[in-house]
Amino acid sequence: MKQIIAFVTILVSIVLLVPAAMVAFGDNDKEMADASFGLAYLEKTSEAEETKVQSESVTTEEKKEAIDIPVYRAKKETIEHVPITDYIIGVVASEMPTTYEGEALKAQALAARTYLLSQQLKSQEDRNVSEGALIEDTVKHQVFQSKDELKEIWKDKFEERWNKVEAAVIETEGEIMTYNEQPITASFFSTSNGFTENAEDFWTQEIPYLKSVASPWDKESPRYANEVTIPVETFEDALDVKLPGDGSIGKIIARTDGERVGSVEISGKTFSGREIREALDLDSSDFTWHLSNGNVVIQTKGWGHGVGMSQFGANGMAKEGKSYREIVKHYYQGITIESMESIE
Repeated sequence: MKQIIAFVTILVSIVLLVPAAMVAFGDNDKEMADASFGLAYLEKTSEAEETKVQSESVTTEEKKEAIDIPVYRAKKETIEHVPITDYIIGVVASEMPTTYEGEALKAQALAARTYLLSQQLKSQEDRNVSEGALIEDTVKHQVFQSKDELKEIWKDKFEERWNKVEAAVIETEGEIMTYNEQPITASFFSTSNGFTENAEDFWTQEIPYLKSVASPWDKESPRYANEVTIPVETFEDALDVKLPGDGSIGKIIARTDGERVGSVEISGKTFSGREIREALDLDSSDFTWHLSNGNVVIQTKGWGHGVGMSQFGANGMAKEGKSYREIVKHYYQGITIESMESIE
């Protein structure tokens, strides 16, 4: 625990002194290339900080480079060390539309920073990432894109969009969400069906701050409702079932508090709504269906697993004048917003 306190204290002291930063991969010492924020890294960082405090000639930029995030770049199959502020900017810019309100982007920044710290507190095995890395740049963890990658995507809109995201990250610098003085599992998704989902109805494990709450703003989302048509044979193969041939598909047995399918029975086999969604690659586990001309037609509401913060809902709240603090406290029940140095 003392190691964690040391990490967090150092992390925050550096972050709070860092001015607005652009995403750029800094140079790293060879001895840091294989570091995964383990004890050796923390000890080296602590020694480095003591030296910097004693020296008046040390620049802010040198302090900034003291904490880098080892990010596994999946496409390149390499590990890149990214300054923490630059990393959060790259995640927010990749995970949420930059057309969203500033307060929604700030809420996403808190989610990204909280997830990063919770990942750090795990063992290397539990992190589920290549040795030497702390986090991966894909949906397995958090999507991250560099400044150069975003320039390619945004082109002439780059400066405007980058500055907007950077401001959201800097204005929430060092802040995370906690429950019982520990970083929360800051899960999020695109669009709800009007309600978020209880954690236990998706992961089976109950998490007190991830409870179903109303999210009426999502009904205005372009991804709120969708319909897919699947040939009966494809449907049967995906679920390893045989439809009865009487015009029926299956019986929905139960729905969750978030109004998604809890369980459904098809030809004597029982599935959870999540299993159906994943097997058929549906937008949501809130679905209804019917047969039509040899096809199973499925209507869904929402887009994503439904647990935690709805990004479209966050933007809707922001448009109504809600602050990022109000947004995260709505979607993550009973949480506290603290600085990273408060974690013990």
